[in-house]
Parts: sequence; C-alpha cells; structure tokens
Amino acid sequence: MNLRSFVAKAPWTAAALLTITTLTSHSAQALSEHNVSRGVAIAADQGRVPAQKAQTLTVFLKLHDSAAFDKAVEDIYTPGSPTFHKFFKDEDFEKFAPTKAELETVKKELEQHGLNVVSVNRQNFSVRVRGNTSQVEEAFQTELHTFGYNGRVFQAHVRDAKLTGSAGELIRTVSGLDRSAVRPQVVIASNPHTGKPLYQKSATAITGGQFVASLSGVPLAPPALVTYSTPGAPLPIASYYGNQYDVNPNLIVSYTPKQLQAYYGLSSLIKQGYDGTGQTVALVEGYGYAHAASDANEAATLFGLPQLTSKNFATIYPEGKPLNPNAADLEGWTTEIALDIQSAHAIAPGAKIVVVASAGQDNEDQIASLQYIIDNKIANTVSSSWENDDEIVAGSAEEDAFNAVLEQGAAAGISFQFSSGDGGDLGLGTPKGAVGVPSNSPWATAVGGTSILNDPVNGGYVTTGWGNDVDYVELGSPTDPPSEFNFFYAGAGGGESLYFPKPFYQKSLAGTGREVPDVSALADPFTGFAIIFTIDGQKYYEAGIGGTSLASPIFTATWAIADQYNGAPLGFAAPIAAKLKGASIRDVLPTDSAEVNDVTGTVYDSNGGTFYTAPALFTGSLYSQKQFLSGLWNPVQGEGLVLSFGTDSSLTVKPGYDNVTGYGEPNGLPFLQGVSGKTTGAALAK
Repeated sequence: MNLRSFVAKAPWTAAALLTITTLTSHSAQALSEHNVSRGVAIAADQGRVPAQKAQTLTVFLKLHDSAAFDKAVEDIYTPGSPTFHKFFKDEDFEKFAPTKAELETVKKELEQHGLNVVSVNRQNFSVRVRGNTSQVEEAFQTELHTFGYNGRVFQAHVRDAKLTGSAGELIRTVSGLDRSAVRPQVVIASNPHTGKPLYQKSATAITGGQFVASLSGVPLAPPALVTYSTPGAPLPIASYYGNQYDVNPNLIVSYTPKQLQAYYGLSSLIKQGYDGTGQTVALVEGYGYAHAASDANEAATLFGLPQLTSKNFATIYPEGKPLNPNAADLEGWTTEIALDIQSAHAIAPGAKIVVVASAGQDNEDQIASLQYIIDNKIANTVSSSWENDDEIVAGSAEEDAFNAVLEQGAAAGISFQFSSGDGGDLGLGTPKGAVGVPSNSPWATAVGGTSILNDPVNGGYVTTGWGNDVDYVELGSPTDPPSEFNFFYAGAGGGESLYFPKPFYQKSLAGTGREVPDVSALADPFTGFAIIFTIDGQKYYEAGIGGTSLASPIFTATWAIADQYNGAPLGFAAPIAAKLKGASIRDVLPTDSAEVNDVTGTVYDSNGGTFYTAPALFTGSLYSQKQFLSGLWNPVQGEGLVLSFGTDSSLTVKPGYDNVTGYGEPNGLPFLQGVSGKTTGAALAK
C-alpha cells in the first residue's frame, strides 16, 4: 500500500517569474484595488465554479488607525518600550476595533445577498459567512473560477472584488474568495528510484519493541572504499571513498525522543521539571483522526514518555467534525497529525497538547482555526505544519487575511509557528529564493530545517542546513559521468518575500522583503524521527519522517518550555529570536567537507581515469553550497548512490542569518536564558 508520496515541485516558469517579480512590497490595510490572485495569470482556467456550490468566507473589517495598531503591536516586542511584553487584552483591541454600527453595516450588506452570518470574532475584527457561489459573486461583484497549476487545483476570483454598497469601504480583506488546499509539509525517507518509504512496517510484521530496538541515531558510518564494475565488461569501473549512510541492514536511521532531548540540551532541564508543565501546545490540523491519542500513547509507552489523558490532551473541532470520518486518511493528514503530536510530546512531555482540527483543509478553514485559538485563548504557542500557496500563486486577499489574524495573535501574546516548506527555492534558482504562505507573514514565526548527523571519525554531532541531493553512481553499472543522474530530493523552504516588506525585527538583514525562515530545527527525513500511526484500521511503525512538518512542532514545544522557564508567556517568537547573540542560539554553519570524509571517486573508462570531488558529483543539481556532508548509500542491490546533507537548492548556509536555518536552532539552557533574559528559571509548579 502506498500511503503517501513526495512530489517534487516543478520549477517556476518564465511567465511565473515575470509575474512575481513585478509585485510591490507593501503592508495592505484594506482590500486593494487590484486583488486578483497572481495565479490566475499563469494557471489554466477550468471554468466557472458551479453556482450552487457552498462557499464560506471570512470578511475582515478595516481597523481604526491601523498604523497605530501596527505600532502598538511592534512596541510589545521592542525592549525598552513602556508596553514591552504587555500583551493586548480585550479593551486594548477595542481601541482599534470596528464599531458595532460598522459591523452591522457589513453584516446587513452580506445578508442582503443571501449570505448567512456564522460567527463574529471576539473584537469585531471579522465576520464569517456562508452561502453559495452565485451569492458570493453578486456580493463581491466578481466571478469565481477553478484553475489548475503545477498539478494543483484552486479556486480564484477573476475580477477585482469589492463588497457592494457603502459596506465595501469598510472591508480590509476577504478569505475564501480564493480557495486552495493547504499541504502538510511531511517528507518521507524513500528509495529515490521506487518512491517507496524506506522504513515502514505494519504491526502484523513487527512488534513495537522490535521497531524501537532497531532505531539508530547514527546516520553515518566511517569512510570506506566501494568499487563498482560493469558486468561482463572491463570498463567502466569506478572507485569511491567516503562516509557511508545507512549501512547496517538491521538498524533504522531515526532519532528517538530521548536522543532529540539530548541533542537540544533538554535532558537535564526536563529532569528538573522544565518540560512544558503548565503550558499548552496547540497544533492546527486538517480533519483530525480517531486513533491520534492511542497511537501517541503507544509511542509514549515504547519511548518512556508520560501518557496522554483527558487532562493533557484534547482534540477540538471549531467547525464540527468532518462529514467523512476517514477524511484525514484520504487526504494525507493522518501521518502529519501523528508526527505533530508525537514530536511535540517528545520535546515537551509535560505540556498539554490540543489538536485544533478543521472540518476541511482550505486556507479559509485554517484561518478560522487560527482565529478560534485567539478568540478562545487556547494556547500561547501554536504549530502549523502546513503551507497554503507559494507567493507566485497566492493573491493579496489571501496573504492579507492570514497576516490580519496572525497580527491579532502576536498582539495577544501568541506565537504562531509555520513550516517554511520542503521545496527549497522552488526551482527559482536565485539568491532571493521563494517563500510560501503563510510562513511569509511578518507576524508568523517561520521554521526552517536542519540535518543532524554524527561525525563518524571525530565523534559528536555535525549539523547542516537541510537539503538533500541524490546522485546515482551505479545503475547496474557505474554511471559515467557520475553526475548524469543526480537531482534535488528536498530541502528547507526559504527566501525573500516579494509581497511583505522587512518587518521591524529584520531591519539589520539585507534585502527589502520579509526574510524566511526565522529559526530552524530537525527536518531531514534521512536523519529523521520515528512515529506510530493507524490508517484504515491498520497500525504502522515508520521511521525516516521529516520535513519542516517536524521542525515546526519541535520548535513550538521548545517555546512552551521557554514560556515555563520565563514564568509567563514570551509571546511572538520571531522578534525575540532575531535579537539572540552568541551562545544563546546554535548558529548552523557551513560544514568543511575536507574534515568529514565526503565522498569522492574516480571513474575509469576507455579515456582513462577521471577524479570527481564531492561537489563535482552533484554538478547537475548543486548550486553554490560547496561545503556539505555526503555518504555512500546502496538502498538496493545494483543501485549505488551518493546522498548529500546540506545542499538546499540555491539557498546556502552561512554564519549568522541565512534562508535555510534562519538565525539558528534552540540549544537548551542558553536558549531559554537568552529568550527570557533570566539566568535562573522561575519557581516550578508543585
């Protein structure tokens, strides 16, 4: 059974690049005059959306003095400000909120077109309505069409949208006119040739104890010489020397919770009680699945973690449960939810975990879940291991809607983390990279990715930015030249936004746009995490799980521990991380290939021998990252590969900030002290 597959994103077309590079950086405070999605210009129009199709919209109203609101939220995160860390209460929001009369004007206009009001946000910032396509088109004076692009299908409006009547002047932006399914950012360690997961076993084939016993947090073995010959012919012949990856057939490459706790410097802190106790980690998901708690509890038993009970675990359905109880299995969310719960519990075993599950998986569904968390004060730290669209496809209405709700969250002292994506620069191939939505929001904390490896010669850990290239050096016989069959597998998303300008906390960085990501954590599936999940009634054990889907809950759970250590919520993480210096954050640096036995080789053919350096093995896919790790890998008989670690498309790791790892990774006590400003923790709860 092929439960999931990783599909590499196709390179951007010239038309796409032209479209996105003409954007103007701005921070919109009202539904802009030109608000048609950029994807409309480059996607295939598949026709009008059926008139009676159900539609749900979230309509955001203009704030009173939005510039002052922006400044007030900025001041909350500016040390020395009189309002530093004084998070908004209801009365603070009321200073900027639309009046009841303005809200009623908007509601009345929407209702006159047959749209039914579902809910109004706590501060009257937004109103959620339902109706059908024809009612929405009439109310907003546009047409809704279905489009196809890069294998995806999405809905978008084709003429600039504006609410009819005087109410139109009161609207800031609208979510739901443009609809696309958000995508979990899970990447599985798979055989590059077959696409099949490397380490997936059903509970009928292996016991949980056997699975755990086989896990190895040692991806690389000492260097060795490997020779490939041509059956029945003297040439070509090839000899390669270097580190080896995944050489023991009895072991599975993945980290356990205890190993991750040790790597992130949390083991002794957890023993002291700094384990997230008293904190809540919210996970924004699609659909939810019935076995989430039982699967997580089996993992907890096997890995020595506390059990999840009704006191420290809950699933909330803000829109009600999905109509199809198997929706998570069908849409690929089951593995995502299992990964999020089990990795968050591994890092902060004392924290409460709340799954906030939407009834659907469109951008508007997820925005409703984010708003629900704010309005109901569910948690102070939130992980969303998904992305909606890339900036190339997303329109201003969609981006501004996410930004509006996330700014509310920052004002209220909530840190919303988002995966930065798994497609590197999305094929753009320039230093600017490419960013996704909503991790590009200035009010989101974008989480990039790393690879955690062992140094097989000198000992200890070697950490790189996450990016894997694969090079076939044998396909039945040696490949000549070896770089003929190499390609980019996956890597952390990042780059510079061409829509949002640099936020206040990134003023020292180069460029003009919001830079992504802010921070990072483990994401490489080839140095990944192990989980347990149930699909169609069958339980599976799987290792080699990664993607920035893993990085986001790891950082979010660490932030919960930071809140506990601080003795009060720290709020929005991104501006705090941007101020960290020295030992308070682990800066991920380029790796000196010469010191870590990267793979090199010589291919002998009728013209003699040709020596290939480590970078030369990846000339077809490697951009400018010349310092990385690599290992010889033979996943099946007759296939020899070299797998790289730290080659993330055109994105490169460098000292200080970079678009693969942001400012770096959390690193235990120095990180907690750096973000809190405290040298000793708050008193522990009894």
